[in-house]
Amino acid sequence: MYVRKDYIDIFFFYYILIPMSKNAGNSSLSTNKKAYHEYEIITEYEAGIELHGTEVKSIRAGKMNLKESIVKIMKNEVYLINCHISPYEQGNIFNRDPLRTRKLLLHRKEINQLIGKVQEKGLTLVATKAYLKGRKIKIQVALAKGKKLYDKRQTIKDKDINRELERDFKLKFK
Repeated sequence: MYVRKDYIDIFFFYYILIPMSKNAGNSSLSTNKKAYHEYEIITEYEAGIELHGTEVKSIRAGKMNLKESIVKIMKNEVYLINCHISPYEQGNIFNRDPLRTRKLLLHRKEINQLIGKVQEKGLTLVATKAYLKGRKIKIQVALAKGKKLYDKRQTIKDKDINRELERDFKLKFK
């Protein structure tokens, strides 16, 4: 079989020499900033999500809100509750309920670990981030512990101090 040399050179140029951007594999679609404020994150898990076609198109368009969403374990399955995915504009009759309960896809071993840890005092599951991994949509599920009011105040104070230090550092070396 004879392959023309110029085809090989073009293939080599496009697929080997041109580097991909750093965020080409994982691009963030939605973040739950409130979860980072309300909870202390202990561990994070990556979960797939069961979606329908128009929901996928709407999420890729950036119309997903994780702000009030929670993750619950029911009947040894993990579900995302209260996650708002706006209806797709061109979806007409194929659109689903924006607030419907969606199943999260985790390995059985991970689900069993989560069941054991959630039964401990004060631990809960929270959806923190939605992102693309390749062509698939993934949800980052965090095992978290609720913060007290004084913990939240301390976190805000620490962020303000760090912001001031960074600002002074930039001015000093400018």
